[in-house]
Amino acid sequence: MKFNEQNHPFDTATQLTEESGIYYGHTSERYANMVGPFGGVIAATLLRAVMEHPERKGEPVALTINYAAPVSDGNFNIKATPARTNRSTQHWFIELCQDKDIIITGTAVFVSRRKKWSSTEMTFPHVPTAEEVKSFPSVGMPPWVHNYDMKIVQGAPLALSQPNTKDTTDSVTLQWIQDEPRRPIDFLSLTAMCDAFFPRIYVRRKQMVPIGTVSLTIYYHIDSDELTEHGNKEVLGHARALQYRDGFFDQTAEMWSPEGKLLATTSQLVYYKE
Repeated sequence: MKFNEQNHPFDTATQLTEESGIYYGHTSERYANMVGPFGGVIAATLLRAVMEHPERKGEPVALTINYAAPVSDGNFNIKATPARTNRSTQHWFIELCQDKDIIITGTAVFVSRRKKWSSTEMTFPHVPTAEEVKSFPSVGMPPWVHNYDMKIVQGAPLALSQPNTKDTTDSVTLQWIQDEPRRPIDFLSLTAMCDAFFPRIYVRRKQMVPIGTVSLTIYYHIDSDELTEHGNKEVLGHARALQYRDGFFDQTAEMWSPEGKLLATTSQLVYYKE
């Protein structure tokens, strides 16, 4: 399968070609993680399969990705199936396969929004501007980290440089993030950014242990017009864990515009081994 080069590495990494209703892609070395590809870019690629589907109606409001097995480096194919289309919502099943095995399952909900009463109860965090925070050094990090300019206000994974530091009382992280090189944000790049936090256990326990995301859910609170208005400005991510228990922990996060607009909320369940 031949793939055309795009200008930005993120677009190349998530690029798909379609044949007979099946979408074909290939993992990207630039977005590799410690084991396999960065899960955020894989989630964005599954969303792209729905976004490019000829039967798609509306824009994404919810996405859930279940990582049933590790994605291997190389080719994969995605099948996106519309399960039901209602007046305002459209529901999708998504599967990613390698060597005829199902590796990832997912669901997505697309909506046709209508202007109605709206309100945000969550408060924008009190943080310095992105210009006031130094970029997190990516030397020695997995390849995917080099594709982002991260400016961590609170909750850096100090285990990477100070492995003997004692556990902290929480795993809260506040970080400004944007694509490197800069790229106008859209639903795909926002999806990947929702997973661009270091694992909470690295922050809480100040040590690295084997981990893997089991399930990732994203709720989108904006539309494409608002994303276009956002342009290539940075996004503020606010992440935390609520519970670590018997080999699994959760991670919840909010993604904000610099002006204090809530762009997305996300949660995931992560496996860890000691």
